[in-house]
Amino acid sequence: MLQVFKRESVSAGKSVRREDLEQKTGRAVNRSDGEIGQFEKSERRYEEKDLVRIAGRENNKKRPYLVVNPLQGKHVPVAPSGAFTLFEALAEEVKRRFPGERLFLIGFAETATAIGAAVAASCHAPYMQTTREQAGNGEYLFFSEEHSHATEQRLVKEALEAGMRGADRLVFVEDELTTGRTIRNLAAVLRKTYPLQAFRFGAASLLNGMSAEATEECRAEGIAFCFLVKSDHAEYEKRALSYKGDGMRHPVSEFTGFEAYEEMRLSGAQDPRCLVAGEAYRDACKKLWERIERRFSVPRGSRILVLGTEECMYPALTAGYLWERAGCEVLCHATTRSPILPGREADSPLHVRYELESFYEKGRVTYIYELGAYDRVFVITDAKSGELRGERTLVSALWQAGNRQITIVRWQKE
Repeated sequence: MLQVFKRESVSAGKSVRREDLEQKTGRAVNRSDGEIGQFEKSERRYEEKDLVRIAGRENNKKRPYLVVNPLQGKHVPVAPSGAFTLFEALAEEVKRRFPGERLFLIGFAETATAIGAAVAASCHAPYMQTTREQAGNGEYLFFSEEHSHATEQRLVKEALEAGMRGADRLVFVEDELTTGRTIRNLAAVLRKTYPLQAFRFGAASLLNGMSAEATEECRAEGIAFCFLVKSDHAEYEKRALSYKGDGMRHPVSEFTGFEAYEEMRLSGAQDPRCLVAGEAYRDACKKLWERIERRFSVPRGSRILVLGTEECMYPALTAGYLWERAGCEVLCHATTRSPILPGREADSPLHVRYELESFYEKGRVTYIYELGAYDRVFVITDAKSGELRGERTLVSALWQAGNRQITIVRWQKE
């Protein structure tokens, strides 16, 4: 048997030296307060055609289409610099819309967790995300996302209450808004749970497809909006139904033991489900990259895929961005709960789908789309160790796609 499966546990250590990075990249590395560089401000103006591809959802009669954003780093591979340029553009809109206010940002799982984290870091704001996982002390605030394949969402109450202290406004961060119903649901739950709290709400999204009526309903409830692109959903369902959904589908593939990979376990993780400072979370992700890079010294010019898992997207995008700055050719995306129909049509945003078992829950089916072959693959996850079937089904899919240098990075608090 050719199995090469190694585990390595690494505690937080010293950072990569600035001189080493400069020698490797061939250019000066900007440092500020001990950080490795800053994400650039974006002056780009986006249009609907830049951010919208339409795919069909599988077995979802409430909303048979899904907007696939080619720059978001979720369902399709994207250069991480492209994703962060997009996120920074939204951050600038948030700053313009709510100047001088102390903001508390909440990103929506699973697709907007990285967007929210990036905007929070840029706005120097506390941040947490909604979740469908077990987190914190087990006391949650529940609300519904009615159109989703997994409708129940939750917030860790202790973290939520800590984040609200001293905040002038809660800003909900989404990739897209269509009816605003989920935002209104959460706002209503918050007001009912905390009747003495004087809430001011905001909603920041890459896309806003809300009707005038829906917008007015939200404004009547004190919800202020900012977004990058006004989208028109009128033809989305028709476009989704025009695809046959006959693209390539790979069922869950069993791990045979011949698929070589290794696993690293690194400490020092921050959990955005339980409240983080935006900048501190960003810096922790940068330090995570430093420790991985110190271990592997990935050669300049390498083709790298950095994958996130379900709600855990921001660490992978940050690591990918830093490898991109170091001279590598990098793409990022993530596993997802969303069952999307792949198509054979040239304009279908997704052509190949692999079914997996979740890293987080035994028996939960998840998916990864559009896998290719790379010189090296890093999977960065915050899933707890113990259940290996999830990682092994992903490794098997990566092997089917032609990848041989695969590392699973499990990032945990201790």
